[in-house]
Amino acid sequence: MSETRTPTTRTAVPVLWAGLAATLLVTAYAWVDSATSQVLAGHVAASYPAYGAAEVDAAVAAYLAILTILGVLGTATWAVVARAARSGRAWAPLAGTVALVLAVGTALVGLTTRDTSGDVGLAPALGWAQLLPCAVGLVAVALLWRRR
Repeated sequence: MSETRTPTTRTAVPVLWAGLAATLLVTAYAWVDSATSQVLAGHVAASYPAYGAAEVDAAVAAYLAILTILGVLGTATWAVVARAARSGRAWAPLAGTVALVLAVGTALVGLTTRDTSGDVGLAPALGWAQLLPCAVGLVAVALLWRRR
């Protein structure tokens, strides 16, 4: 199929790639935090004062694994939707919308779910950061639907 590039597609595709970059940035932020400021480790330690260093490290490792998996899935989704939009695929706006709804839902779950300590499980700074790619996604989806 030949590319169908409308003015809106030319605008939407770079925004989709920016969303991919935002997802990579947010995913990297979790790892940088783990190696530097340790906001997540501090949050876990404050939520579970009885935890020793090994237990805090295990909880941080679990969160890093979850955030990395979500980052990989998000990156792949951005790439698929960007390529579909660039190729003029009719399903690109719907795919982008579904991805946005799932991403916002996932980010809100991470931001609001309380664990057994009664505190939110994911450090709020990391939870709020998960919404950055969602904001880019909102712009991208609006642009994808606008071309219709």
